[in-house]
Amino acid sequence: MGESKRNSKDRSALDTTENGPHEEVRCPDATERIESSSIPNGDSSSGFTTRLFRRRWVIVFLFSTYSLSNAYQWIQYGIISNIFTKFYSVDSFAVDWLSMVYMLTYIPFIFPVTWLLDKKGLRVMALVANALNCAGTWIKVASAKPDLFSVTMLGQFASSLAQVFILGMPSRLASVWFGADEVSTACSIGVFGNQLGIAIGFLIPPILVPNVEDMDELAYHIRIMFYISAGVATLIFILVVIVFQEKPEIPPSQAQAQAQSISADEYSYTASILRLLRNKNFMLLVVSYGLNVGCFYAVSTLLNRMIIEHYPGEEVNAGRIGLTIIIAGMVGSLICGIWLDKTKSYRQTTLFVYLMSLIGMLVYAFTLNLGHLWVVFITAGVLGFFMTGYLPLGFEFAVELTYPESEGTSSGLLNCSAQIFGIIFTISQGKIIDHWGTVAGNIFLCIFLLIGTVMTGFIRSDLRRQKANIQTEVQTVSKMTADLEGGVAPPEILKEGKL
Repeated sequence: MGESKRNSKDRSALDTTENGPHEEVRCPDATERIESSSIPNGDSSSGFTTRLFRRRWVIVFLFSTYSLSNAYQWIQYGIISNIFTKFYSVDSFAVDWLSMVYMLTYIPFIFPVTWLLDKKGLRVMALVANALNCAGTWIKVASAKPDLFSVTMLGQFASSLAQVFILGMPSRLASVWFGADEVSTACSIGVFGNQLGIAIGFLIPPILVPNVEDMDELAYHIRIMFYISAGVATLIFILVVIVFQEKPEIPPSQAQAQAQSISADEYSYTASILRLLRNKNFMLLVVSYGLNVGCFYAVSTLLNRMIIEHYPGEEVNAGRIGLTIIIAGMVGSLICGIWLDKTKSYRQTTLFVYLMSLIGMLVYAFTLNLGHLWVVFITAGVLGFFMTGYLPLGFEFAVELTYPESEGTSSGLLNCSAQIFGIIFTISQGKIIDHWGTVAGNIFLCIFLLIGTVMTGFIRSDLRRQKANIQTEVQTVSKMTADLEGGVAPPEILKEGKL
C-alpha cells in the first residue's frame, strides 16, 4: 500500500503542464521513466528524456519577426520599381538587381553559413542575421538622395547577406524546439514571418512613397520609409539579444534527441554534403523546389512591371495584388503545415500543391490582360495560396528525406537552388516581357512549373525522421509489455492507480 501511494504521488506530481513540472516534483528517476523511451544508439538502446517548453512559441515568433523585417526589404524596391527608376535615374534592370541581389548573395555564402550553423548554433545565427539586417536598414537611410544609388545597393547587399542567416532556419528551429507532431506547423509559422514581410513589402511602399514629380518631396517620402524599417529592425535586434535562446535544456522529440547525441567528432560537414548530393530523392526535390520558388521570385520581382503594363498608374493596386498573393500563401502554408502534422502525407501533399501551382500560374497568365483588376486579385490569390504555400512543404519534406543530416544544410541547398533559378527566371522573364509581352513571360514560367511537377512525381516517400520516431514508439511499447510480463507497472498503469 505504501509503495502504491509513493508511485501515485510521483506520477501525480509529474503530470505537468507544457512549461515543465510543478514545484513539488522531486523524483528525476520517475521523470525519466515516464517521459523517456528507447531508440537505437549505436549497438545498444538507451533512453532519452524529452520535454516541450512553452517558450518554444516565443522563440519561433521572434524568429518570424526578424525574418519579416528582412523579407520586407527584399521587395520594397521592386513593387515601386518605376518610382525608384525615376528617382535614381537608372534603368529598370538596375532596380531589378536590388531584388536579385538577395538571390545572388545567397549562392556563394550558403555553404559557409550552414557550416557556421552546425558549429555555432541558432543563437549565433540569429545575432549575426539581425546585426546585418539592422546595418542594412541604416545604410539605406543615408541613401535617400538621387545620386546615391550605389549606397542603397550597399545597404540592400547587407540585408541580403542577413537573409542567408535566416532563410533556411525554419526547419532547423522547428526540429530543435518542437515535438514530432508539431514540427511542420512550427516550420510553417517560421515561413509565415517571411511571407508576412513580403506582404508588408508589397503593401507599405506604394502608400509611403507616392509617385510625385518633385525630387525633394520624393526623397522625403523615401527617407521616411527607410527610417521606419530601420527603427523596427533595431528594436527586433535588441529583443533577439535579450530573448533568443540556442535550444531547450531537454530535446523535444526522440528524433532530435538522437540527432543531438551524435558527437562533434563523429560529424563531418563535408561528408554530410556529399551524402545529400548522393540522395536521389532529395536532389529531385532540390531541383523541383528551385523551379517552383524561382518562379515565385520572378513573379514577385516583376509584378509592378506586369501590372503597370496593363493597368497604368495602378502602383498601389499592384502592391495590393502582391499582398493578396502573400496573404493567400500564408493561409496555404499554415493549412499545409497542420495537414502534414496530422497525416504525414508529404509526397502526396507536395505533388498536389505543385500541380495546383501550375494550374494557378496558367490561369493568372491568361487573365492578367483582360482589363479587370478584380479578376487579377482573384487569380493572384489562387496562385499565391498554392505557390507560396509550397514553401514549408519543401522544407519539411527535405528534412524527412535527409534525416539525420542537419536541417540547415538541407534547407540551404533547397534555397540555393531557388536563388539560382530565381535569377535566371527574373532576367529571362523580364526580357521576354520586354519583347513579347506578359502572356509569353508567364507561359515561360508555366513550362518550368510543369517540369517541376513531373519531377516531384518521381520522388519516393522515404520518411526517415518519421521512421525514427515510430521505431522509438515501438521499442517503448515493447519495453512496457516486458515490464507488464515481469510484474512492473508502466507509467500508464501508475497514472490510474488508486490509493
